[in-house]
Amino acid sequence: MFDLDKWQEIISTIKKNKLRTFLTGFSVAWGIFMLIILLGSGKGLENGVTKQFERDATNSIWIYRGQTSMPFKGLKPGRRIKFTNDDYDYSKREIKNIENLSSRLSIFQQRNISYKNEYGNYDIVAVHPGTKSLENVDVLEGRFINDFDVNANRKAVAISTVVRTALFKDGDFMGKYIKINNIPFKVIGLFEDSSERDNQRVYIPVSTAQKIYTGSREIHNLAFTTGDASMEESLEIENEIRDKFAMRHKFDKNDQRALFINNNVEEYQKFQSLFAGIRMFVWIIGIGTIIAGIVGVSNIMLIVVKERTKEIGIRKAIGATPGSIIGLVLFESILITGFAGYVGLVLGVGVLELISPHIQSEFFTNPEADFRIAVSATILLIFSGAVAGFVPARKAASIKPIEALRDE
Repeated sequence: MFDLDKWQEIISTIKKNKLRTFLTGFSVAWGIFMLIILLGSGKGLENGVTKQFERDATNSIWIYRGQTSMPFKGLKPGRRIKFTNDDYDYSKREIKNIENLSSRLSIFQQRNISYKNEYGNYDIVAVHPGTKSLENVDVLEGRFINDFDVNANRKAVAISTVVRTALFKDGDFMGKYIKINNIPFKVIGLFEDSSERDNQRVYIPVSTAQKIYTGSREIHNLAFTTGDASMEESLEIENEIRDKFAMRHKFDKNDQRALFINNNVEEYQKFQSLFAGIRMFVWIIGIGTIIAGIVGVSNIMLIVVKERTKEIGIRKAIGATPGSIIGLVLFESILITGFAGYVGLVLGVGVLELISPHIQSEFFTNPEADFRIAVSATILLIFSGAVAGFVPARKAASIKPIEALRDE
């Protein structure tokens, strides 16, 4: 029930000690403000790094050929490891728990792509259908490369939105033929990638590229997704790959330069753990700052109780219960802490909203304090106010009327 007398009494007490109340409230507001800014900045960094990972599937493993640096069974170091279609077939057959397997062959010699009088230089990447999932490609129209394209050596191409704009402007493109190094390919789909770099490319079937451009069965690298595999399971798959490829290509399995394996599962989990640690550290720093404010509020309330000892004694003498005394002091403490903290919360969120559009970068994007943080901060404020007022409230409730009336 709304108690006007209680509100008037609290406001009167605050007015008597304006500067003291302001400085104490400021320390609480500053603590919440810094907590929100730090958490929002940490979220911005996490968003940026996560965006980098999401350019490729976070549950993917990429295998790159290298050059031996250790002798092996009479073979000298310095041999270049070469992958072929047989490595793709072997991986598909022998390595367990893999999904969306794809080999890759990049055409480096010429990158000329044209349609009628429009020309451009773009990356030409030959792949299997699994690349759609590996690269997190979003197909906007048509389709991506499929197994039939690969098996039939079809001259099919999926183009990015950047290539479409350069070659076709706003005109029709589906089913049209573009020339890749003067050889016509039929446009079967339009895709968009979250990576600006990967939007500067087109995809064609790996078998077609081998037949037309290289005349060999060579591929440059292999990649696949691991489904719901944990970090430990992905490391087991990684070790299995290194062991089996070491036997296939005759190099020491401990030779790290012969085969490079990029385990996105492991890297992503490491960053997740890192950011969990950062969030915990930020909360510790923020709570530490808030504790300083709580101590200030508690000291104010102790002084208030001391100044109102005689008044509290009279209240108890005419029948006020210890619970009502405790409630009055706690309410005042929570009011000061809550109001000051709410001001800090609003200012923190406001500053994040103001700076967010102006500090976007590759590794830092959308710094924000989400709803959960706001709720957590609000709960923390209420709890802080109760803690700050608890000791003074207990002291007020323990005052004996006779001793209070003698107090000067």
